[in-house]
Amino acid sequence: MTSPDAAAPATPSSPLPDLSGLIKAYDVRGVVPEPFSPQVAEAIGAAFADVVVAGSERRSVVIGQDMRPSGDELVGAFAAGLTARGVDVIRIGLCSTDGLYHASGVLDLPGAMFTASHNPAEYNGIKMCHPGARPVGESSGLADVRDLAARYLGEGLPEPVATPGAVTEREMLAEYAAFLRGLVDLSGVRPLKVVVDAGNGMAGLTAPAVLGTEAGLPALPLEIVPLYFELDGSFPNHEANPLEPENLRDLQAAVLAHGADVGLAFDGDADRCFVVDENGAPVSPSAVTALVGLREVARELEAGRTPTVIHNLITSAVVPDLLRSAGARTVRTRVGHSFIKAEMAQHDAVFGGEHSAHYYFRDFFFADTGMLAAMHVLAALGETRGAHAAPATMSGLAEAFQPYVASGEINSRVADVAAARARVVEAYVTQQGAGPVDVDELDGLTVSHWDSHPRWWFNLRASNTEPLLRLNVEAADEDVMVKVRDDVLGLVRAAAGGGAS
Repeated sequence: MTSPDAAAPATPSSPLPDLSGLIKAYDVRGVVPEPFSPQVAEAIGAAFADVVVAGSERRSVVIGQDMRPSGDELVGAFAAGLTARGVDVIRIGLCSTDGLYHASGVLDLPGAMFTASHNPAEYNGIKMCHPGARPVGESSGLADVRDLAARYLGEGLPEPVATPGAVTEREMLAEYAAFLRGLVDLSGVRPLKVVVDAGNGMAGLTAPAVLGTEAGLPALPLEIVPLYFELDGSFPNHEANPLEPENLRDLQAAVLAHGADVGLAFDGDADRCFVVDENGAPVSPSAVTALVGLREVARELEAGRTPTVIHNLITSAVVPDLLRSAGARTVRTRVGHSFIKAEMAQHDAVFGGEHSAHYYFRDFFFADTGMLAAMHVLAALGETRGAHAAPATMSGLAEAFQPYVASGEINSRVADVAAARARVVEAYVTQQGAGPVDVDELDGLTVSHWDSHPRWWFNLRASNTEPLLRLNVEAADEDVMVKVRDDVLGLVRAAAGGGAS
């Protein structure tokens, strides 16, 4: 289904199209229709067939999509690229990203989810996986898909095979909801009032199915107050990115207005979940990682197994502190879902968490699911206690998991990333102006004074696509955090052209 007005294929001597801005380290993400056009989607589909499906036992792919208006045309083009290479396609229609991972896991097929997550309406993208929801990242096939798709765009798609693949449709929402219900039992929790902000994204479909009765499951003792459940890829109410504080304001107000026990906010493809307590205060994803991690660790220990939990290097120090004390082994990883999923599988980790509110579960194919994390939070909040014990509050639960003070991620746009980083290295590592430190470069520059007083650490990472440096600082108290934050930002932004992004 190559577009009739597509540019003519390049001659053999012409350079191939550069897809590096569209196909990045973890996924495909770009503005529709330029650079992400149906023609490009078709080439990516053909490349996915020849790189990923070719290594699978079955020549089939499962495809899902979010509510973005461009989804149907792009999925159709991608499927055409697959079927022309003899690959069958199973379309499961509208779903969350973790719904696609569930399908890939239970069907044991490669998968492709068409979504741009929290990005604005003009964007779309593809998150790809091997059979069993194993990630397709830069080092696990995505770079090869990118290079082959560029060749197909430049030199022309290969001739269709003699027997093309077939396209079928399958509804899997009810199976997905039942699968999650089987992992966390909420039937015995005390009655809870829960405000859910779907942000006009896919949680508007999945929350009623998993937490309600729309998938034909028994009712739970939950009163769900819906906020923006209408699927609308133009995001008319607010961006579907709960990481930005302004996008939580409606949820915070609704929690207070309804006297709710907790608020949940999901991003556009509903694979991330953010939590707001009964007072409207955000609960940090690191606190949620610690809370859910402790539940999973306890379950592993009860089964007689030694638990392993994965966390990325931006996660609060409270995560390894508490989980190790509980008897877990913790493994620190780079930022990014393809890295953490690989570590999850390598270490057979029971759980993993990121500062960005991605939560990974061994019982969910080592993949991330915001809905399952939300269910764990609701289970912890709704646990029945002794006859005279006061019920738990979300703020009370969170307090134990937020002992330190964090800056949050701060972006600085700088004229010379290398020079800005070098100034920080000179001050904190070479001169050790703040005292002896531990240093590593697992992902950017991490400088830690955590084993001495005062306790602090920071990480400085460069963006893969923009002249940005991303700073995260944590300390045992606010004064120290502010001092380190402001000092490092001063060094980063010292040169002309530096500033906040």
